[in-house]
Amino acid sequence: MTDPRLLTVILNYRTPDMTVKSVDAALRAMQGIGGEILVVDNDSGDGSFERLIDHAQAHGWTTGNRVRVLQSGRNGGFGAGNNFGIQAGLSDGSKPDYVYVLNSDAFPAADAIRQLLNYLQTHPEAGFAGSYIHGPTGDPHLTTFRFPSIASEFEGAIRFGPVSRLLSHKRVPVDIPDHTRPVDWLAGASLMMRREVLDEIGLFDEAFFLYFEETDLCLRAHRAGYQTVFVRESDVAHIGSVSTGMKEWRRVPDYWFDSRSYYFAKNHGAAYAALATLAHVTGGVLHRARQYARGRKPADPPHFLRTLLRHDLAAMFKPRRRAAVPRLTEDLPRPDGSLIVSE
Repeated sequence: MTDPRLLTVILNYRTPDMTVKSVDAALRAMQGIGGEILVVDNDSGDGSFERLIDHAQAHGWTTGNRVRVLQSGRNGGFGAGNNFGIQAGLSDGSKPDYVYVLNSDAFPAADAIRQLLNYLQTHPEAGFAGSYIHGPTGDPHLTTFRFPSIASEFEGAIRFGPVSRLLSHKRVPVDIPDHTRPVDWLAGASLMMRREVLDEIGLFDEAFFLYFEETDLCLRAHRAGYQTVFVRESDVAHIGSVSTGMKEWRRVPDYWFDSRSYYFAKNHGAAYAALATLAHVTGGVLHRARQYARGRKPADPPHFLRTLLRHDLAAMFKPRRRAAVPRLTEDLPRPDGSLIVSE
């Protein structure tokens, strides 16, 4: 087995202190693995870029191009930022054999990266491999999922036990497996990808600003015949939602609704997308009726169904959004120094 070359991409958006901790953990986990870490500052505009460069240089991380720092120049979202790093490639201008996307608030255990790499090397049917994710105190994070469908939209919205049991095989969240196994898709906090698969199917679709981009990428891999595998032995601690501020949301942001409607329309067609919305609204109305009858508030954030309908109806009358899926080029830009700084 030849020694693979790995490119680890860590996307920073206004979390430099957290990002350097993630880089430090990744450096330890990459000991003995040939490769580099590329930190992409996603146009933070708060001095993050300069602080990351200063820290990398002060701690000797830039020696031998172990760690490089790039400025994306625009905040195009999660997918666009990671694509920027993937397309930059390795410091010698070559393409890596594997790409590892790690959140800036995620911290791999000492053997976590090696476990993913070993799995992909020994299982050619697998295109992507992801880690077991848990919080800082060990609480497991749900990161294993089925692909969304009309049935799953109804099941998720109605929140009613008998319906959930009837549609358990359609429910999007998958109970966290206790062993390594394929799943439909994984959250992207710690996800390793075979570069040859990215050559074939393309990178993240940049038409998604945030959310559903991993779902779409894994669906494209699935349709091309590749598995996405949850590797239980790969252990990663994750704080979660540091860059997005999701824990503080009192209302779901517009880009989540936009990403959802685009995902269904892109992958299943406009009619399917409309039926998925109808299923969600029907389930949501029934959930509200049940909750009000019991003197309780609905589980959704305020105005959720109204916003969902507004976004999806507007999408029906807009020109269809075009996918923005870049491809890896054969000739990658060659850097002229140990530290890449993109203006």
